[in-house]
Amino acid sequence: MREVTLEALVRAERAEDVFHAVRRWERYPELAPHVEATTVHATHPDPDCSSSWELHFRSGLLRWTERDVFLPDTLEIRFEQTDGDFDSFHGTWHIAQDGPDVTVRFSAVFDFGIPSLEGILDPIAERVIRETVAWAVTGLFPRTEVLGEDPGLGSPSTSVPATA
Repeated sequence: MREVTLEALVRAERAEDVFHAVRRWERYPELAPHVEATTVHATHPDPDCSSSWELHFRSGLLRWTERDVFLPDTLEIRFEQTDGDFDSFHGTWHIAQDGPDVTVRFSAVFDFGIPSLEGILDPIAERVIRETVAWAVTGLFPRTEVLGEDPGLGSPSTSVPATA
């Protein structure tokens, strides 16, 4: 199992507004160049929310469908793959007011289920997922500071390399 995390500070926003913007998966293809497509099957307030994703990965696409759970009272989003290329993939988004700013913490755990290739596939998937989250949050809120490890974004308009 490999974990990927990203923390960001969104300046001068309300946590509720950030929560509602982040959960708009249909916007991610325009925000993050790794995202080829997203399909929202059902979203909040529907009790059975799900979405499908396609991310550029190596020389093809990484695909999965996930069950999404939106918890507006705690400003949390939980997701878990129900079908797709990972053996397992699940995680959370935590959004919290921090004075005049908002903290966003994305955390996910994944496993391709191919031990012999984890040294090759896992670091690439971790980078693609981290960059996708960073591009999305900074695209939604330009006054965002990505905290900790540099996600290595470059310009969002940069084409996605074939090795992504």
